[in-house]
Amino acid sequence: MDPRGARHPPRRGSDLVRAPVGPAAAGGRRRGPGAAAAGPGGDRAGAAAGPAHLPRRSGHGDRREDHHRAAAGRRPAGFGELRGALTRDAAQLRTARLALARNLELLREKLVSQQDVDNQEALVGQFEGAVRIDQAQIDSARLNLDYARITSPIDGVTGVRLVDPGNLVRGTDASGIVVITQLDPVAVLFTLPQDYLPQVGQQMELGTLTVEALSRDGNTKLGSGELLVIDNQINQNTATMRLKATFANPQRTLWPNQFVKARLLLTVRKGAIVVPTTAVQRGPEGTFAYVVGPEQTVQPRAVEVEMTQGDVAAIARGLSPGEVVVADGAAALRPGAKVAPRPAAPRPAQPSGRAIGAER
Repeated sequence: MDPRGARHPPRRGSDLVRAPVGPAAAGGRRRGPGAAAAGPGGDRAGAAAGPAHLPRRSGHGDRREDHHRAAAGRRPAGFGELRGALTRDAAQLRTARLALARNLELLREKLVSQQDVDNQEALVGQFEGAVRIDQAQIDSARLNLDYARITSPIDGVTGVRLVDPGNLVRGTDASGIVVITQLDPVAVLFTLPQDYLPQVGQQMELGTLTVEALSRDGNTKLGSGELLVIDNQINQNTATMRLKATFANPQRTLWPNQFVKARLLLTVRKGAIVVPTTAVQRGPEGTFAYVVGPEQTVQPRAVEVEMTQGDVAAIARGLSPGEVVVADGAAALRPGAKVAPRPAAPRPAQPSGRAIGAER
């Protein structure tokens, strides 16, 4: 039976919840699967070359700084000998250069032959080559020393180690020693229906789009980031598109493979008329809402819903700011019924703007 067609005399006041109709900045949020992912940096630490024993215990969750180098504890064998050879050859080079300078002065006075000068120049070249060879050997020894220490190429957090102290590791091991994951920045992957591709694409051309990451229950905001890219393919099985957003994550509130709600803000509509979604009823002739009159009686009125966002619906036409609608108990009402309204419980503020989001 159509509740708007039935005519009944006013009944005794019912205990109903009333809600005012007022302007607000409205948006629409739709849900789809989404999850947090590791940032662009992710690496697997392993042995550099040759077999080696793991000498120390690696703690779980240790932070590894980019390009961090600890001071070397012990120099490789023969390092002092190489430094000594460099010092010796450098001293001989200085002596040879001084002798060459003196020979050039004597040559101008014709006190030495050109052959003596040429021999001295050749000797200087020999010592210069010896110094370069000594320096190359020292650099090679330092490189081998660096290879003896495994360092992280990125900022991140280590996971559970894959080997134990005393295990033999090699540079060809595919599993490595420990996996290091970058957490700041972190990426969030989520999906939306393909119908929203034109809207998202148009807004991306106008500027950067904001994405919010919320907990699974939607009550806790975990971070705010920016939409980075839209995948170049539509999933034919689900008719959805995949999007990727990046988030600054200094507090590590987002974790790899964590399931979150993602909200993508597209546009902001100011001055929209909003009511609780429970106030919108559906009948044979479409959507309507019960409006409370001056004499505390209700009458159904056809409304057009523009969009919904959470527990709020934006009304395109049918209601005016300041009117009172029934938000709870509308199923037991008939046109002209007398009610005893009570104020609705305050609801949390809704984010302004039209948004579409993802949840998983």
